[in-house]
Amino acid sequence: MKLSICIPVYNFDVNDLVNDLQNQINSNQLNAEIIIIDDASKAEFINKNKNLEKTVSRFIFLNKNIGRSKIRNLFLKYTQSEYLLFLDCDGKIISQNFLKNYIDFINTKNPDVVFGGRKVSDVKPSAEYGLRWRFAVERENLPLKQRLKSPYLDFQTNNFIVRKSVLEKNPFNETITQYGYEDLIFAKDLFKNKVFIDHIDNPIFNNDVETNEVFLAKADQSAKSLSQLIKSDKDIERISKIKLAKAYSRLKKTGGIFLYRLIYKLSKPYLQKKLLGGNASLKALDFYKLGQLIYYMSK
Repeated sequence: MKLSICIPVYNFDVNDLVNDLQNQINSNQLNAEIIIIDDASKAEFINKNKNLEKTVSRFIFLNKNIGRSKIRNLFLKYTQSEYLLFLDCDGKIISQNFLKNYIDFINTKNPDVVFGGRKVSDVKPSAEYGLRWRFAVERENLPLKQRLKSPYLDFQTNNFIVRKSVLEKNPFNETITQYGYEDLIFAKDLFKNKVFIDHIDNPIFNNDVETNEVFLAKADQSAKSLSQLIKSDKDIERISKIKLAKAYSRLKKTGGIFLYRLIYKLSKPYLQKKLLGGNASLKALDFYKLGQLIYYMSK
């Protein structure tokens, strides 16, 4: 069994990540390879990473940015391995047995999909980074025991292995070209097609906690992406299970859209200020995202 480690890269220095992975491959004599696809990064990051062409099996540079979903599907073209391990480019390896843990699990359980989890620092950062850190701690960095209770809902694409044949039959939704919900839609497709998602305790460290401004912009983009899915996707049942889409649907059925839009419009300046301050609750973030979804649905 050969494992292909697939790393989509966009504007990030991946030298440490790739070297740590290659060291594990060499020291444990693993049957694994590393493939990188750069999604049209800026020249400074291409120059930083270009030396890795001598380290990895394949390094593909795209001239045009194709987005988070399409680039993952593109890896199928460049590997013949039975299993693919997808890692986000901002991840950091924190276990000396990271790859071996996955390979041992594959050899024992023969899974279709397995998610290893993620971590951020336990130390609360400055207020400038507080919103993203809180979201990670409260909603993303879940312990294995909790993830096992809802294996599809608590799946993420920053650190997972998938059987190549499964990804070929269940590719990422390429209508999602910007940030937002590609992992949840992928998990819903797996659930629909009766593909089970295993979970293990084999986390990767999130090495790039974003500022409140960057994260809020991504929250806005995720609301926009969801609005596009609602408008264009024929599989309404799949989208309706998304928490934000459920909230929108309830408001629409009860005739509360107009009132919510009015309240949101009046409170938005204060809400944005509070969120950018870094100490707002995640309920405030949910209120913001729903307001933005209603806005984009009206376009």
